[in-house]
Amino acid sequence: MKFFIDTANLAQIKEAQELGVLDGVTTNPSLMAKEGITGRNNILKHYVDICNIVDGDVSAEVISTDLKGMIKEGEELAELHEQIVVKVPMIKDGIKAIKYFTDKGIRTNCTLVFSCGQALLAAKAGATYVSPFIGRLDDISTDGLNLISEIRHIYDNYDFETQILAASVRHTMHVIDCAKLGADVMTGPLSAIEGLLKHPLTDSGLAKFLEDYQKGN
Repeated sequence: MKFFIDTANLAQIKEAQELGVLDGVTTNPSLMAKEGITGRNNILKHYVDICNIVDGDVSAEVISTDLKGMIKEGEELAELHEQIVVKVPMIKDGIKAIKYFTDKGIRTNCTLVFSCGQALLAAKAGATYVSPFIGRLDDISTDGLNLISEIRHIYDNYDFETQILAASVRHTMHVIDCAKLGADVMTGPLSAIEGLLKHPLTDSGLAKFLEDYQKGN
């Protein structure tokens, strides 16, 4: 499973990259604003800065909701850097845009997916990634992980090449569960990735090893 980090914070992206397990980055206008990145030119420059840190795909989101606007923005984003994947919302014109980009050889990430039907449409249109938001489903008492399982089943039935990118991952167990269910990618905060490092028996075992070593010196 690929590990993406969901942030616009360059320091966190660098830290995840240095860990040696980072495969890409996802971000959105809200995460950009959180880092104080506003204005079209600043946002575009920030995408390039992110691409210069990581080796893998970087999802860059269009903000238009009409086909013409999405195509214009998407082509501009794709020209920024070869690692850019154009992030398109799951709406009617979004599906049309994904098909357009697919035919042009531009990779896409269909975002804000909350149902199997939406995931099926995205795959039919040729999306590179589909992003079901499991955390947001959990927030409304719906099983987000079940959606991952159902999409996996449908995609395997028909050998769709679209990768399932589990988004809105909130914590470490989300990462583990998505791996069990066969998600191709997970994207979440740095804390969810670093949480995989932790186990009390590792801590106590290391402390014991160091204690015993010190006894002999």
